[in-house]
Amino acid sequence: MLSVSGLTKNFEDLTVMEGFDLTVPRGGFTTLIGPSGCGKSTLFDILTGVFPRDGGRISWLGEDVPDLMSNAAYMQQKDLLLPWLSLIDNALLPAKIAGIDENNSREKASALFGRLGLHDFEKYIPQKVSGGMRQRCALVRTLMFEHELVLLDEPLSSLDAITRRSLQALLLLLQSEFNKTILMITHDIEEALLLSDELLVMTPMPMQVRERFVLEMPKPRRSSNPELLKIKEHVLEELEGDLNDTI
Repeated sequence: MLSVSGLTKNFEDLTVMEGFDLTVPRGGFTTLIGPSGCGKSTLFDILTGVFPRDGGRISWLGEDVPDLMSNAAYMQQKDLLLPWLSLIDNALLPAKIAGIDENNSREKASALFGRLGLHDFEKYIPQKVSGGMRQRCALVRTLMFEHELVLLDEPLSSLDAITRRSLQALLLLLQSEFNKTILMITHDIEEALLLSDELLVMTPMPMQVRERFVLEMPKPRRSSNPELLKIKEHVLEELEGDLNDTI
């Protein structure tokens, strides 16, 4: 579905990536993990058109495109809900911007609220609900874009462990129930192993793919799975090595 080849990005004298390649298969759940500051979020900024690239190609369904603004929904670490709007009106913003029929959109959003555990909270403003509920609303808003590709930039990192685990199950629904292709960034190795079909371990800048793990075991998974524990230990050693090299 998505192919990035030879991607290059510089900020003054800092080379974030040079000749970076990435392929994301349709229907898959691909996760990027790597040392902090290696360029993962910059990649998403380039894909969504926030920053121009200095070189390389972005191919969508076999055709070169400048960015993925028209093809991808983007869910970030912060929920970015507007505090003066109700949860349902926040979720409806993509439909309003696109000029889609409001009645049909509201019906769809209400159904998603029910599916994601927000029934009866549609009229609440963001300050009156928990962080987990705000992220659920942000997930509904992401689904309202109706794009096949979803970019997730550490969407659960600000949540407590229990809330995070429950929302991980909802992220799996993006793939299994809503037929989305997912590209996610996380610093949580266990989260990556529980959710991903493919785990890509990044190098420090200039960012490249250091290792690729194809995870074929069925979902949902248990963190105690011996194969996952072995991969987790290996990736952790690699990332700790990168950290020690910078000290």
